[in-house]
Amino acid sequence: MEFHAFHGCLEHEQQLGNTFIVSICLELDTTLAGKTDELGETLNYQLVYDVVKAQMEVPSKLIEHVGQRILDHIFNEFPQVRGLEVRLSKMNPPLGGKVDRVTIELGRKR
Repeated sequence: MEFHAFHGCLEHEQQLGNTFIVSICLELDTTLAGKTDELGETLNYQLVYDVVKAQMEVPSKLIEHVGQRILDHIFNEFPQVRGLEVRLSKMNPPLGGKVDRVTIELGRKR
């Protein structure tokens, strides 16, 4: 998922924003969905996207904070998720040199 958001410690990051990439890896039982082809038997990924989008819209200084909020909200809102990994990258961070991205990875299991 790609977002333009306003996360960062520097004033210009908070005003101009930057591009962020979010990747979510979900562990859940999809046996019934695989057999029935029914959305009600699995996790609706649109709802996961909505959670991520909502959290990306809340400005934060640190991507660690944003990533933790995403992890917590998905884990709390979707009990069928057994394991979860969140990867959040800030593209072209202002570090004084050519840096493609900085990335954090967070995970949790039930």
